[in-house]
Amino acid sequence: MPRIPRFFMDDPRAAYHIISRTALPGHDVLGPEEKDYLLHLIQWLSQVYFVEVYGFCIMGNHFHLLCRILPEDQFSDEEVKRRIRLYYGRKRKIYFYEELIKKWRARLGNLSRYVQDIKQRFSRWYNRRVDRRGYFWADRFKSVIVETGEALLNCLAYIELNPVRAGIVGKPEDYRWCSLGYRSRRGTGKDFLSLNLELTSWENKTEKERFELLREFVYGKGGLGEPEKGTGKFFRHRVKYFTESLAIGSRGFVDKTAAKLRKFLGIKRERKGKNIKGVAYKDIVFL
Repeated sequence: MPRIPRFFMDDPRAAYHIISRTALPGHDVLGPEEKDYLLHLIQWLSQVYFVEVYGFCIMGNHFHLLCRILPEDQFSDEEVKRRIRLYYGRKRKIYFYEELIKKWRARLGNLSRYVQDIKQRFSRWYNRRVDRRGYFWADRFKSVIVETGEALLNCLAYIELNPVRAGIVGKPEDYRWCSLGYRSRRGTGKDFLSLNLELTSWENKTEKERFELLREFVYGKGGLGEPEKGTGKFFRHRVKYFTESLAIGSRGFVDKTAAKLRKFLGIKRERKGKNIKGVAYKDIVFL
Protein backbone atom coordinates (compact mmCIF):
# COMPACT_ATOMS: atom_id res chain seq x y z
CA MET A 1 0.00 0.00 0.00
CA PRO A 2 1.55 3.37 -0.99
CA ARG A 3 2.27 5.93 1.69
CA ILE A 4 -0.15 8.80 2.18
CA PRO A 5 1.52 12.03 0.99
CA ARG A 6 2.69 14.21 3.85
CA PHE A 7 0.35 17.14 4.59
CA PHE A 8 1.81 20.64 4.97
CA MET A 9 -0.03 23.89 5.59
CA ASP A 10 0.35 26.69 3.07
CA ASP A 11 0.20 29.28 5.83
CA PRO A 12 3.00 31.58 7.08
CA ARG A 13 1.78 31.03 10.65
CA ALA A 14 2.42 27.28 10.46
CA ALA A 15 5.51 25.90 12.21
CA TYR A 16 6.27 22.21 12.68
CA HIS A 17 7.28 20.10 15.64
CA ILE A 18 9.42 17.34 14.10
CA ILE A 19 10.10 14.12 16.03
CA SER A 20 12.27 11.27 14.71
CA ARG A 21 13.38 8.12 16.54
CA THR A 22 16.20 5.70 15.93
CA ALA A 23 15.54 2.16 14.70
CA LEU A 24 18.28 0.68 16.91
CA PRO A 25 17.42 -0.81 20.31
CA GLY A 26 18.27 0.99 23.52
CA HIS A 27 17.82 4.45 25.00
CA ASP A 28 21.41 5.64 24.57
CA VAL A 29 22.14 5.01 20.90
CA LEU A 30 23.10 8.66 20.51
CA GLY A 31 26.10 9.34 22.72
CA PRO A 32 27.93 12.69 23.09
CA GLU A 33 29.82 12.34 19.78
CA GLU A 34 26.69 11.35 17.86
CA LYS A 35 24.71 14.19 19.40
CA ASP A 36 27.44 16.68 18.52
CA TYR A 37 27.48 15.55 14.90
CA LEU A 38 23.68 15.58 14.60
CA LEU A 39 23.64 19.10 16.06
CA HIS A 40 26.31 20.12 13.54
CA LEU A 41 24.12 18.86 10.68
CA ILE A 42 21.04 20.66 11.99
CA GLN A 43 22.99 23.89 12.42
CA TRP A 44 24.61 23.71 8.97
CA LEU A 45 21.58 22.61 6.96
CA SER A 46 19.40 25.19 8.72
CA GLN A 47 21.58 27.81 7.04
CA VAL A 48 21.20 26.10 3.65
CA TYR A 49 17.43 25.52 3.56
CA PHE A 50 14.75 28.22 3.75
CA VAL A 51 14.03 27.35 7.37
CA GLU A 52 13.66 29.26 10.62
CA VAL A 53 14.58 27.08 13.61
CA TYR A 54 13.08 27.92 16.99
CA GLY A 55 14.33 25.03 19.07
CA PHE A 56 15.67 21.49 19.21
CA CYS A 57 16.50 18.72 21.65
CA ILE A 58 18.64 15.65 20.91
CA MET A 59 18.03 12.75 23.27
CA GLY A 60 19.55 9.27 23.45
CA ASN A 61 17.24 7.65 20.89
CA HIS A 62 15.33 10.51 19.21
CA PHE A 63 15.41 14.19 18.44
CA HIS A 64 12.95 17.09 18.40
CA LEU A 65 13.09 20.03 16.02
CA LEU A 66 10.75 23.04 16.02
CA CYS A 67 10.93 25.07 12.82
CA ARG A 68 9.09 26.95 10.08
CA ILE A 69 9.67 26.94 6.33
CA LEU A 70 10.06 30.46 4.97
CA PRO A 71 8.39 31.62 1.72
CA GLU A 72 10.56 30.99 -1.35
CA ASP A 73 9.80 34.37 -2.90
CA GLN A 74 11.67 36.26 -0.18
CA PHE A 75 14.99 34.83 -1.41
CA SER A 76 16.76 36.23 -4.48
CA ASP A 77 18.50 34.10 -7.10
CA GLU A 78 21.82 35.28 -5.71
CA GLU A 79 20.85 34.04 -2.27
CA VAL A 80 19.86 30.67 -3.74
CA LYS A 81 23.29 30.48 -5.41
CA ARG A 82 25.00 31.32 -2.10
CA ARG A 83 23.15 28.53 -0.34
CA ILE A 84 23.99 26.02 -3.08
CA ARG A 85 27.67 26.92 -2.68
CA LEU A 86 27.34 26.51 1.08
CA TYR A 87 25.81 23.07 0.52
CA TYR A 88 28.54 21.79 -1.81
CA GLY A 89 31.53 23.66 -0.41
CA ARG A 90 34.04 25.96 -2.05
CA LYS A 91 36.01 23.29 -3.91
CA ARG A 92 33.17 22.20 -6.20
CA LYS A 93 32.75 24.16 -9.43
CA ILE A 94 29.09 24.92 -10.07
CA TYR A 95 27.63 26.18 -13.35
CA PHE A 96 24.41 28.02 -12.61
CA TYR A 97 21.54 28.15 -15.09
CA GLU A 98 17.85 28.98 -14.79
CA GLU A 99 16.49 25.42 -14.40
CA LEU A 100 19.10 24.56 -11.78
CA ILE A 101 18.19 27.59 -9.68
CA LYS A 102 14.47 26.80 -10.08
CA LYS A 103 15.05 23.20 -8.99
CA TRP A 104 17.09 24.22 -5.96
CA ARG A 105 14.64 26.93 -4.97
CA ALA A 106 11.90 24.28 -4.72
CA ARG A 107 14.20 21.93 -2.83
CA LEU A 108 15.36 24.50 -0.29
CA GLY A 109 11.75 25.36 0.54
CA ASN A 110 10.74 21.73 1.15
CA LEU A 111 10.50 20.65 4.80
CA SER A 112 10.66 16.93 3.98
CA ARG A 113 13.89 17.36 2.01
CA TYR A 114 15.39 19.37 4.86
CA VAL A 115 14.68 16.69 7.50
CA GLN A 116 15.59 13.90 5.06
CA ASP A 117 18.96 15.55 4.39
CA ILE A 118 19.72 15.71 8.12
CA LYS A 119 18.76 12.09 8.71
CA GLN A 120 20.42 10.57 5.65
CA ARG A 121 23.72 12.36 6.20
CA PHE A 122 23.74 11.29 9.84
CA SER A 123 22.95 7.66 8.90
CA ARG A 124 25.83 7.49 6.41
CA TRP A 125 28.23 9.04 8.94
CA TYR A 126 27.13 6.68 11.72
CA ASN A 127 27.26 3.54 9.58
CA ARG A 128 30.77 4.34 8.37
CA ARG A 129 31.87 5.09 11.91
CA VAL A 130 30.69 1.77 13.40
CA ASP A 131 31.08 -0.30 10.19
CA ARG A 132 27.44 -1.29 9.80
CA ARG A 133 24.74 -1.27 7.12
CA GLY A 134 21.01 -0.72 7.20
CA TYR A 135 18.50 1.78 8.47
CA PHE A 136 19.34 4.00 11.40
CA TRP A 137 16.06 5.92 11.74
CA ALA A 138 12.68 4.29 12.34
CA ASP A 139 9.99 4.96 9.72
CA ARG A 140 9.04 8.51 8.72
CA PHE A 141 9.47 11.47 10.99
CA LYS A 142 6.38 12.68 12.83
CA SER A 143 5.29 16.29 12.50
CA VAL A 144 2.76 18.35 14.42
CA ILE A 145 1.59 21.63 12.89
CA VAL A 146 2.01 24.43 15.45
CA GLU A 147 0.67 27.95 15.04
CA THR A 148 3.22 30.68 15.70
CA GLY A 149 2.54 32.74 18.81
CA GLU A 150 1.39 31.32 22.15
CA ALA A 151 1.11 27.73 20.89
CA LEU A 152 4.65 27.90 19.53
CA LEU A 153 5.98 29.21 22.85
CA ASN A 154 4.30 26.38 24.76
CA CYS A 155 5.59 23.74 22.35
CA LEU A 156 9.11 25.16 22.57
CA ALA A 157 8.98 25.04 26.39
CA TYR A 158 7.85 21.41 26.23
CA ILE A 159 10.79 20.54 23.96
CA GLU A 160 13.31 22.36 26.18
CA LEU A 161 12.16 20.35 29.22
CA ASN A 162 12.86 16.94 27.62
CA PRO A 163 16.17 16.33 29.46
CA VAL A 164 14.59 17.47 32.74
CA ARG A 165 11.67 15.06 32.30
CA ALA A 166 14.17 12.28 31.59
CA GLY A 167 16.02 13.03 34.83
CA ILE A 168 19.30 13.82 33.01
CA VAL A 169 19.65 17.39 34.32
CA GLY A 170 17.89 19.61 36.83
CA LYS A 171 17.85 22.64 34.53
CA PRO A 172 17.49 22.61 30.73
CA GLU A 173 20.39 25.02 30.17
CA ASP A 174 22.70 22.40 31.74
CA TYR A 175 22.01 20.11 28.76
CA ARG A 176 24.07 21.23 25.80
CA TRP A 177 22.02 19.33 23.20
CA CYS A 178 18.83 21.35 23.65
CA SER A 179 18.28 24.85 22.30
CA LEU A 180 18.10 26.50 25.74
CA GLY A 181 21.45 24.97 26.63
CA TYR A 182 22.86 26.01 23.25
CA ARG A 183 21.60 29.57 23.71
CA SER A 184 23.07 29.72 27.20
CA ARG A 185 26.51 28.81 25.83
CA ARG A 186 26.41 30.74 22.53
CA GLY A 187 24.69 33.97 23.55
CA THR A 188 21.18 33.87 22.13
CA GLY A 189 22.13 31.30 19.50
CA LYS A 190 20.99 33.65 16.74
CA ASP A 191 23.58 32.21 14.34
CA PHE A 192 20.93 29.63 13.48
CA LEU A 193 18.20 29.86 16.12
CA SER A 194 15.31 32.32 16.06
CA LEU A 195 13.28 33.83 18.89
CA ASN A 196 10.86 35.47 16.47
CA LEU A 197 7.87 33.55 17.82
CA GLU A 198 5.42 36.22 16.65
CA LEU A 199 4.31 37.06 20.17
CA THR A 200 2.83 40.56 20.44
CA SER A 201 4.36 41.08 23.88
CA TRP A 202 7.84 40.29 22.50
CA GLU A 203 7.75 42.60 19.48
CA ASN A 204 9.94 45.40 20.88
CA LYS A 205 12.24 43.17 22.92
CA THR A 206 15.92 42.57 22.20
CA GLU A 207 17.22 39.04 21.57
CA LYS A 208 18.66 38.96 25.08
CA GLU A 209 15.35 40.07 26.60
CA ARG A 210 13.48 37.45 24.58
CA PHE A 211 15.88 34.78 25.79
CA GLU A 212 15.25 35.76 29.42
CA LEU A 213 11.49 35.70 28.82
CA LEU A 214 11.77 32.25 27.25
CA ARG A 215 13.86 30.96 30.14
CA GLU A 216 11.39 32.36 32.66
CA PHE A 217 8.47 30.75 30.81
CA VAL A 218 10.24 27.36 30.63
CA TYR A 219 11.03 27.52 34.34
CA GLY A 220 7.41 28.33 35.12
CA LYS A 221 6.04 25.45 33.01
CA GLY A 222 8.59 23.05 34.47
CA GLY A 223 8.21 24.06 38.09
CA LEU A 224 11.91 24.95 38.30
CA GLY A 225 13.85 27.52 40.31
CA GLU A 226 12.48 29.55 43.19
CA PRO A 227 8.91 28.72 44.34
CA GLU A 228 7.53 32.02 43.12
CA LYS A 229 8.99 31.44 39.63
CA GLY A 230 8.32 27.72 39.31
CA THR A 231 4.58 27.52 39.84
CA GLY A 232 3.63 24.74 37.47
CA LYS A 233 4.76 21.18 36.76
CA PHE A 234 2.42 20.39 33.87
CA PHE A 235 5.26 20.01 31.36
CA ARG A 236 7.32 17.85 33.73
CA HIS A 237 5.18 14.96 32.48
CA ARG A 238 4.72 13.68 28.93
CA VAL A 239 1.99 15.67 27.14
CA LYS A 240 0.74 13.75 24.11
CA TYR A 241 -0.77 16.87 22.48
CA PHE A 242 2.68 18.13 21.50
CA THR A 243 3.78 14.87 19.87
CA GLU A 244 0.63 13.03 18.76
CA SER A 245 -1.73 15.79 17.55
CA LEU A 246 -2.22 16.88 13.96
CA ALA A 247 -2.23 20.58 14.82
CA ILE A 248 -2.02 22.93 17.82
CA GLY A 249 -3.03 26.58 17.90
CA SER A 250 -5.97 28.95 18.18
CA ARG A 251 -9.39 27.54 17.37
CA GLY A 252 -9.53 29.43 14.08
CA PHE A 253 -6.13 28.10 13.00
CA VAL A 254 -6.93 24.51 13.99
CA ASP A 255 -10.35 24.60 12.30
CA LYS A 256 -8.71 25.94 9.13
CA THR A 257 -6.11 23.17 9.29
CA ALA A 258 -8.84 20.54 9.77
CA ALA A 259 -10.77 21.80 6.74
CA LYS A 260 -7.64 21.72 4.53
CA LEU A 261 -6.74 18.26 5.79
CA ARG A 262 -10.20 16.90 4.98
CA LYS A 263 -9.90 18.29 1.45
CA PHE A 264 -6.34 16.95 1.10
CA LEU A 265 -7.37 13.42 2.14
CA GLY A 266 -10.78 13.51 0.49
CA ILE A 267 -12.72 12.69 3.66
CA LYS A 268 -16.06 14.11 4.74
CA ARG A 269 -16.08 13.38 8.47
CA GLU A 270 -15.59 16.59 10.41
CA ARG A 271 -13.13 16.69 13.28
CA LYS A 272 -13.15 19.59 15.71
CA GLY A 273 -10.35 20.88 17.90
CA LYS A 274 -10.36 20.30 21.65
CA ASN A 275 -9.04 22.53 24.41
CA ILE A 276 -5.69 21.69 26.00
CA LYS A 277 -5.63 21.85 29.77
CA GLY A 278 -2.55 23.17 31.51
CA VAL A 279 -1.20 25.61 28.94
CA ALA A 280 -0.93 29.30 29.66
CA TYR A 281 -3.68 30.35 27.25
CA LYS A 282 -7.24 29.04 27.26
CA ASP A 283 -7.77 29.47 23.52
CA ILE A 284 -5.06 26.96 22.50
CA VAL A 285 -6.68 23.81 21.12
CA PHE A 286 -5.44 20.63 19.44
CA LEU A 287 -6.66 18.51 16.58
